[in-house]
Amino acid sequence: MSIPSLLIVEDDPGLLSQYRWAFPGRQVLTAASRAEAMPIVENERPAVAIIDLGLPPDPDGVSEGFATLAALLRMAPDMKVIVATGNASRQHALRAIAAGAHDFYEKPVEVEVLRLIVERGFRLSALEAENRRLTEAVGPGTVKQIITAAEPMLRVCRDIEKLARTDVPVLLLGESGTGKEALARALHELGPRAGKPFVAINCGAIPETLLESELFGYERGAFTGAGKQTIGRIETAQHGTLFLDEIGDLPHALQVKLLRFLQEQAVERIGGRQPIPVDVRVVSATNQPLEQRMEAGSFRADLFYRLNPITVRVPPLRARGGDAVLLARFFLNRFSHEFGRNLRGFSERALAALATHSWPGNVRELENRVKRAAIMAEGRIIDCPDLELAESEPLDLDLRAARLRAEREVVERALAQCRGRVTPAARMLGISRPTLYGLLEAHGLGGLAEPTLALVSDAAGTAGEPA
Repeated sequence: MSIPSLLIVEDDPGLLSQYRWAFPGRQVLTAASRAEAMPIVENERPAVAIIDLGLPPDPDGVSEGFATLAALLRMAPDMKVIVATGNASRQHALRAIAAGAHDFYEKPVEVEVLRLIVERGFRLSALEAENRRLTEAVGPGTVKQIITAAEPMLRVCRDIEKLARTDVPVLLLGESGTGKEALARALHELGPRAGKPFVAINCGAIPETLLESELFGYERGAFTGAGKQTIGRIETAQHGTLFLDEIGDLPHALQVKLLRFLQEQAVERIGGRQPIPVDVRVVSATNQPLEQRMEAGSFRADLFYRLNPITVRVPPLRARGGDAVLLARFFLNRFSHEFGRNLRGFSERALAALATHSWPGNVRELENRVKRAAIMAEGRIIDCPDLELAESEPLDLDLRAARLRAEREVVERALAQCRGRVTPAARMLGISRPTLYGLLEAHGLGGLAEPTLALVSDAAGTAGEPA
């Protein structure tokens, strides 16, 4: 992999010499003017650039420096440009930031400070490049509106693809905001009923007094105010798919009527006497434990078994490792275009917070937080306050440290289950006693193992095993 390069536009040969040795490990490209810099940018695409605002033919002013800044950003909008000013005036530096510069510093040069600013530029450039790569990698999959790289959710998507080819009723179980309606739409759009109506109704959002007429419709004169015949949602879904969201909230009286519809594939409008045949596929969803409600008598067992010949359990966002960051980047890209914001990505602190937040509201909560940040953020990089998330420690991605943590945890559990006895713990772990003693010493866990003498009475009372 090529090393990201640093472009320096400076007409002072002494400063150029100083710059060259100030950035070990970086490929340093130099130019003395805008004319020299432009071909370098076009051919090399440096990630970061330092430009002096006092460039010829206006070395005592800033006009050529600002012209160079504008030209560089037109050619490479993602390049992090750091401006240097020797005017001891911040007004030019602030004007440069407003024009799109990443940062500034004032001469005379303090190498350590400049090196820190440049490295921040490289890190930000790398973050943005990763953001673009992940965003471009998230294309429209077979299951639309489901963005995931997590195996539990990929498994759900594969199940949905298989079930879409059938007409069997499906029950989607999962917390609010996990994408159950998107999966229900996928069942419809990937199957033979695609192109026919997809009708969704939230059983918990409509008052009980209105829900029956919404579902089954009514005849003219069926009740006060019924001035004309009205077709219900079930009939509206003819030859298509009926999605019953929050089915757990369906009142008990309507559970009986819905069961009759599922058994007979026909409905009777309120005030009607004639059964009306209806050919629909039924997909239902809930965030409630229907088995417990069934045992408590608040949900009919016969309806439960009619609705769920096949159950698909949708994992919460916290169980979809890595998806929170992936989705956040996807939403930020979408909202940046929607709201006309030139947002570059998330800070490292924000990425850590996104990865560790528990997401009780799941994908819906994540989308709302990113939307708010896209609208309200004052800078181009989204940080924790923009997302209204508490800052968390960055994830420790050191593989050796992770292995040691896992090893310690397994040893601790084995000792706990074996009441501190070394021999059965070693047997449980599949290792020898000397190896386990070595692990106890390495992890400082010697205090968890019972001393040999203390185990004599215990050993005598059990199987006579020495520690």
